[in-house]
Amino acid sequence: MRRTAGITRRTALQAAAAISAATLSGSWIRDAKAGPGGTLTVALSDNPITCDPINMASHDTMIISQTIWENLLEFDVDGILKPQLAKALPEISADKLVYTFDLRDDVVFQNGKKLTAEDVKDSFEYMLDPKNKASRRPIFDRLSHVEIDSPYRLRVVLKEPYSPWVYFLTKHMAIWPKGSRQELGDDHFRLNPKGVGTGPGIFEEWKPNDYVSLVRNPNYWQKGKPAWDRLVVKFVPEDASRVAYLLSGQIDMMGAPPPRDFTNLKKRNGIDGDTRGTFGGWSVLLLNNKRPPFDDVNFRRALAHAVDRETITKRIFYGLVEKSAIPAPASSWWFNPAADKSLAYDLDKAKFYLKKSKYADGASFELMTSAVPYLLDAKDCIVFLQSEFAKLGIEVKLRMADAALISPAMFRGNYDAMFRNIMSPGEATYFLSQNFLPNQFMSDVGGYQSPRIAELLKIVFAENDEKKLKPVYDEIMQLLADESPFVWVGYFNATNLWRKRVGSFKASRGLTINIRDVSLS
Repeated sequence: MRRTAGITRRTALQAAAAISAATLSGSWIRDAKAGPGGTLTVALSDNPITCDPINMASHDTMIISQTIWENLLEFDVDGILKPQLAKALPEISADKLVYTFDLRDDVVFQNGKKLTAEDVKDSFEYMLDPKNKASRRPIFDRLSHVEIDSPYRLRVVLKEPYSPWVYFLTKHMAIWPKGSRQELGDDHFRLNPKGVGTGPGIFEEWKPNDYVSLVRNPNYWQKGKPAWDRLVVKFVPEDASRVAYLLSGQIDMMGAPPPRDFTNLKKRNGIDGDTRGTFGGWSVLLLNNKRPPFDDVNFRRALAHAVDRETITKRIFYGLVEKSAIPAPASSWWFNPAADKSLAYDLDKAKFYLKKSKYADGASFELMTSAVPYLLDAKDCIVFLQSEFAKLGIEVKLRMADAALISPAMFRGNYDAMFRNIMSPGEATYFLSQNFLPNQFMSDVGGYQSPRIAELLKIVFAENDEKKLKPVYDEIMQLLADESPFVWVGYFNATNLWRKRVGSFKASRGLTINIRDVSLS
């Protein structure tokens, strides 16, 4: 299967003052500077709402679920599909409906129970049952059932060909002991998931709005891993505070560093950093196609040509976003250069399409973004877009909203336009199918559907050969460029900073920090 300005001394002192005024847990402070084999501390910008792997919403807080649980296959930090609890990639039947897996026979759950095919069957059946309300169940809805051949051999049977499903296991699914959901209840998985995973970390404690801590799994099947005894995932929404924690040694790693400071920070003594393109991170202007003025394709094309992606990606996001006008990273094999070029920044073309639209005399709309940054701060970006669209006589009213309002508004289509940085598992079809096919969890975000895209995606779902898929993707990308249901700016990078005592770490193309393989000095 294949598939310029740096942080100033004044800023650092201000952030340090804010930290000293904050309330930190005694146990976290006590272990914050632990030595080799001690505590590894990671600071994230986002708060989890659950630990349950089938209901995780934020890709950065998936560090928790992906350290506790594992799955048959792993979509690794390089964006490569590899065996995990399975011995090898699956055997796939000629009709593409049956995937046969052989399990490792040396894996035990954190409660001491040995992993068998019964656990895999139970986990899939629970997730697929609509009454259990797994948030990502729709992406696995083409799976029918699991059949067991022997304690370590099983078959996943599909209703119809759907090759992408194996790429979603790492982010949106996990394997737990048979019967544990019924015995322990869903709140155990959501709030206190001790003993129910096979991963390198065992849940220890969750202090809401503060941290989640895990301890090393002494019986982990990958011998010698992890290198830490305790993992503390700290939630620090303020950029300056996360930076100050890192510089003072109170944390070892941080996610989502401020773009303008990243280059200078990674040059600091004792600090290292990495930034890598993701295959699933949209930096995008979402448009509600059911509301005017976005119900007019020519108006949407006008906006697409009025976006100066070069300036946004290089000068506002400081190179941490890869420019692309279509829903494909420029570095990916499914990128269509011609489709991308057809939406190049061109104010004359923008004026041409605006004149063709039914809003030639002008229009106004509200543009929302999150007041608290998720992954990248979009505030400067939307102010820039406001000024650019004003050149066309389009009035944009800016609105900063709390994160608690942003997501429901997006998923329910209760907005005009919204700038978001949103992440997917990194597989090419994920956002395409979730946004542009009916009855998916993002179908209402833009309210745009295309029968032709549905036909093309059905071809993609039944094929694994990239050479055969390339012309199909080229047509999809050109169609989306022509219709412009959203205005894509690019794909954001996974970017991390860490102290040099942490070794063997790479930023993940799937964004979520993977700390299983790191070393500590």
